[in-house]
Amino acid sequence: MIDWVPILVAILLGIVEGATEFLPISSTGHLILVQSWLSLSGARANAFIIFIQLGAVLAVLWLYRAKFIHISRDMFHKPQARGFVVNLVVGTLPAVIIGLPTQDWIEIHLFKPLPVILALIAGGLIILWIEKRQHQEPCILTVDQIPLRTALGIGCVQVLSLLFPGLSRSGATIIGGMGFGLSRVAATEFSFFLAIPVLLGAALIKLMGVWEILSLADLPVFATGFLVSFIVALIVIQRLLALVSQKSFVPFAWYRIIFGALMLSIYYGNLTGF
Repeated sequence: MIDWVPILVAILLGIVEGATEFLPISSTGHLILVQSWLSLSGARANAFIIFIQLGAVLAVLWLYRAKFIHISRDMFHKPQARGFVVNLVVGTLPAVIIGLPTQDWIEIHLFKPLPVILALIAGGLIILWIEKRQHQEPCILTVDQIPLRTALGIGCVQVLSLLFPGLSRSGATIIGGMGFGLSRVAATEFSFFLAIPVLLGAALIKLMGVWEILSLADLPVFATGFLVSFIVALIVIQRLLALVSQKSFVPFAWYRIIFGALMLSIYYGNLTGF
């Protein structure tokens, strides 16, 4: 008889990952809270989270497959394609230099409900502040126009989200990009692209440490979470691009603040059960 509980949990976590990875509301924060509610922990649970993050990354690769095919074909003889690749490398470097060495310490000490909740609220307030000061027209309209130093600046902002789980990698890179003069669409797309090396690199490193504990019995659950995350992320990415071309990120800010405040009240109201 099939045990449907792990499958249903995999579907739930896949939905959470796919829905939140590219929105400025923190996928890590939401996953930590859901795992806390479900009492999921340990190496196997961590490996599952890695797999569903890969599902979300695959959604970006699939939706932008034409661009990546052109980039791989033209990067050695067209400056624009080469500049795009260099920007991704430079934007990822701060995460490698600062985020990687501190990741283990952060996971031990900050992958907990209270730090995540506080980061959710703080991130919402930052988004409101950035949106309030966005008065002038953006000077960088597409990802292909991003200067090298701007890519580095966005990469440095991205590190903050790695140091403070719950702050949101997508939120940091999108709002940081807007602060550096990118249009909403350009900032959002560059955030998608920066997710690929960051999440893929982190996944490969983490999988090396847990691969030996996995077995074929884990395949149905892992495959379910991966597929659900991929499908939901596809939908979210397409809807988000359509949304940001016309709307601000203020609703996401208020969601973070209200959700964080609600979780904070639950946390203090039921310390033993959180």
